[in-house]
Amino acid sequence: MLDLNSTVELANSVRFKINKNDISVSDKNSTLELIGAGRSAVVFKIQFTDKALKVFFPNCTDIAKEEAAVYKILEGNPYYPTLYEAGENFLLIDYIEGDTLFECLSKGIKLTQKTIKETDYALFLAREAGLNPSDIHLRNIILTPGGKVKLIDVARFRQVKDCQQWTDLKKVFFTWYNKTYFPKKIPVSMLNTIAYLYKKKILYTTPYKRLS
Repeated sequence: MLDLNSTVELANSVRFKINKNDISVSDKNSTLELIGAGRSAVVFKIQFTDKALKVFFPNCTDIAKEEAAVYKILEGNPYYPTLYEAGENFLLIDYIEGDTLFECLSKGIKLTQKTIKETDYALFLAREAGLNPSDIHLRNIILTPGGKVKLIDVARFRQVKDCQQWTDLKKVFFTWYNKTYFPKKIPVSMLNTIAYLYKKKILYTTPYKRLS
C-alpha cells in the first residue's frame, strides 16, 4: 500500500484549470493516468498499482468527506471498492477494471439478467446497511472482465429523497432491452440524449419492483 504521505503528495500534484463552468486537469504527477472525470472529481489509476486515486475539485471537498463516510459503511461489501485512505480532497480506492454499463451499451456488449439482478442485490445490501442509494446510472456500474458487478461513486447514498433512477433502468431493461429484436449496440449520442431527456423529466417510466 502507498503510505499516506505519498498519497497526499500525489493528490496535491493535481492542478485544475477552471474556465467558467469547465474544469480540466492542467498538471499532475507522471504516475497518474487519467481514467475518468465527473461533476465533482477526476479519477486516476496509479501506475504499477491496483489502486485508483479520486481527486475532488477545490469546491467539492465536502463531497470527498461524505463519500469516504459511505465507503466506510460499505466496508467488506464485495460489490463496492475498498477505501484505503481518505484526505481532505482525495480518496484512495480499488482500481476496478472493466466496462461501465454505458460503455457496454455503446460497444454492443450484451447485458444479461444476471448483471441486473447482481446490481439489484448490491443496492439491497447497501440499504440493509442503512443507506439510501441514489443517483444510480449506467456510468457508475462496472462489469468486470470476469462478469462481476462493481458500483462506484457512492457519495449520494445517504440522500433522504426517494430516487427512482435504478428502478426505471430495470423497467427499460425488461420492457425493451431484453427483447430479441431490441438493438444491443446503441450510439453514444443517443445514450446521452436519452439521459438528458430523462434528467429533464421529459422521459418517464413507471416504477418497477426490486428483483427478488
